[in-house]
Amino acid sequence: MLITNQDVFADKNITRTLGLVRGNTIRARHIGNDIVAGLRNLVGGEVTEYTKMLAEAREQSIDRMIAEAEKLGADAVVCLRFTTAPVMQGAAELLAYGTAVLLEDK
Repeated sequence: MLITNQDVFADKNITRTLGLVRGNTIRARHIGNDIVAGLRNLVGGEVTEYTKMLAEAREQSIDRMIAEAEKLGADAVVCLRFTTAPVMQGAAELLAYGTAVLLEDK
């Protein structure tokens, strides 16, 4: 599955637009990570526990978006975007979305 945040591929033509596809996940903070993050806040530096959690959330969202695109028979997803939204105290949704398309070589 080809994916781009652009609206075209340089070496492909879009032959058909199949529609919006999306994948999401909701992640909550972990008390153990919060304690470590709080300590790291005192001394400074990257909060690697949250960096890892967000990276995993992005990958899961992309995987779910790809699965939806594959159900439509897509070759690719164009215009990939991410958005986040708070769900409750300490939890947030990460959403990946784009347009599923069929491609052919130029």
